Amino acid sequence: MTTANPAPLWQPDEQQIADAQVTRFQAWAAEQHGAPAEGGYEALHRWSVTELDTFWKAVTDWFDVRFTHPYARVLGSRAMPGAEWFPGATVNYAAHALRTADDPARADTPAILHVDETQEQRPVTWTELRRQVGSLAAELRTLGVRPGDRVSGYLPNIPEAVVALLASATVGAVWTSCAPDFGARSVLDRFQQVEPVVLFAVDGYRYGGKEHDRRDTVTELRSELPSLRGVVHIPLLGSEAPEGALAWSALTSADVTPVYEEVPFDHPLWVLYSSGTTGLPKAIVQSQGGILVEHLKQLGLHCDLGPDDRFFWYTSTGWMMWNFLVSGLLTGTTIVTYDGSPGFPGTGAQWSIAERTGATLFGTSAAYVMACRKAGVRPSHDHDLSRVKCVATTGSPLPPDGFRWLHDEVRADLWIASVSGGTDVCSCFAGAVATLPVYIGELQAPGLGTDLQAWDHEGNPVVDEVGELVVTNPMPSMPIRFWNDPDGSRYHDSYFDTYPGVWRHGDWITVTSRGSVVIHGRSDSTLNRQGVRMGSADIYEAVERLPEIRESLVIGLEQPDGGYWMPLFVHLAPGAVLDDDLRARIKLTIREQLSPRHVPDEIIEAPGVPHTLTGKRIEVPVKRLLQGTPLEKAVNPGSIDNLELLRFYEEIARKRA
Repeated sequence: MTTANPAPLWQPDEQQIADAQVTRFQAWAAEQHGAPAEGGYEALHRWSVTELDTFWKAVTDWFDVRFTHPYARVLGSRAMPGAEWFPGATVNYAAHALRTADDPARADTPAILHVDETQEQRPVTWTELRRQVGSLAAELRTLGVRPGDRVSGYLPNIPEAVVALLASATVGAVWTSCAPDFGARSVLDRFQQVEPVVLFAVDGYRYGGKEHDRRDTVTELRSELPSLRGVVHIPLLGSEAPEGALAWSALTSADVTPVYEEVPFDHPLWVLYSSGTTGLPKAIVQSQGGILVEHLKQLGLHCDLGPDDRFFWYTSTGWMMWNFLVSGLLTGTTIVTYDGSPGFPGTGAQWSIAERTGATLFGTSAAYVMACRKAGVRPSHDHDLSRVKCVATTGSPLPPDGFRWLHDEVRADLWIASVSGGTDVCSCFAGAVATLPVYIGELQAPGLGTDLQAWDHEGNPVVDEVGELVVTNPMPSMPIRFWNDPDGSRYHDSYFDTYPGVWRHGDWITVTSRGSVVIHGRSDSTLNRQGVRMGSADIYEAVERLPEIRESLVIGLEQPDGGYWMPLFVHLAPGAVLDDDLRARIKLTIREQLSPRHVPDEIIEAPGVPHTLTGKRIEVPVKRLLQGTPLEKAVNPGSIDNLELLRFYEEIARKRA
């Protein structure tokens, strides 16, 4: 619950509001498409969801989306699932990502700035990026890659990965990628579903100052993916291409202009994967046109990115934020790719990268911000961050202390954008708006064209109360389907089984009367004691303020006798001891800051908190373990960062049995 009228932590001044792209878009859309000229963002958002067709036509006009064949109408069908966007239109995502190369004033400026743990910069100009994409696309066609074929990457966040994605999109192939820290089983759980015809793979990667050889893993992938017609070797660690593999340099050396395949608007662009903690990852298919227009809206209107910006987000190729980062090219923005540990050689490493690259939008995880706070990092004291206009966070809700720390330690005049969305839409449901104030612990507003609401269990919208996150109208980037889901039942059951025709995402949120949004955590791991529901994120935010707590995990279990057991597992900071005093302070913190009903029944020291491979705490598999489900059935082992940690929780369940 939020207080009635808190003071904003930050608000843009009149000049910032006037200069924001969303302001200029609103004025233009008022003249051209009947959008409200007055009433600011709130009025624009209301128009964008009530006049959905007109809004998305305006987006395509504003960003000069070039349809190679015109569309008949914006929405052929509004049904969810199954919305039909821009029927009849043909388009190509890569053509839009590379069109800045056509501008003589920009052609020789960086499209990509690449940085590794040495923090030396390797620029790739727009001209060079387009040339490499053209050369590789031609070679893919020579290999027999046709529209709809899948092309896979076992790659870190390096320019070669961007080139491979864009070349795949150029020929109409479907891109899919995993980071090289994924083990063979995790990769095969993903790639075997989609049967790629080409694999791009590195020989290894560098992380934390060490080299990690991945040649044996690549050999295993090659043997377990019989669909492969070609393997491309990228010698990040300097090794020779293995027998039967093609050399990256040979495929990208020609001076060839890309020939862009004209594909239908709903032609698949890439396959992303859910975390897969309780089974095979869902293979989520998103379209060329849907991603193009959604990302133009999100990056241009919400993140306010343009040709003068540099866009850095710490991510890996196994997380949707990498795809989102690549789409920065759509707005003519220079993207910053970083390959390495987020905290090497020290916790403050990402701030150093932001300084060195001149990043204007610096994106990271909420967990990194909180780690910096606990480690006593002083970003603005140690670095010149004057070019950073926005720090954006995702991965989990940014706690209030994270907002305060960014405000105090980076800059008081800092736009802090906590954003929330999902792999499922490869975008944000709510987050950044350059013209709105920032309130501590809150996301600024729902996204344009996104009718985001909080619903109670009966399907009624609620304001200033906790409810289920739902979206009541289609978004262009919603999945066109799941792979290997011929009747659409897995897709339907994932989002539409609770409220027919309405997307239910699985998060608890509060939509405030000011129009901002608070994320409380996953609704499928909700803590429900005596009818009072609370998200796990609220517990973590309170408990992890204590300096002794490195990380925590709270689980609520319904008991067969009707009771409710709620243990809190704590991973302690070095030197801390879980004694009676610390237990008492943890309980007092939760009682006073949150709710007496949500004081844990037990506080248990744990050797660590398990995460997905993209760094999110896993709650549901641990809940299943504590309910007695065997480990091999409770979790997909290839989706977890440290499987041995789960044996600790399995042992807790055994002792309680």
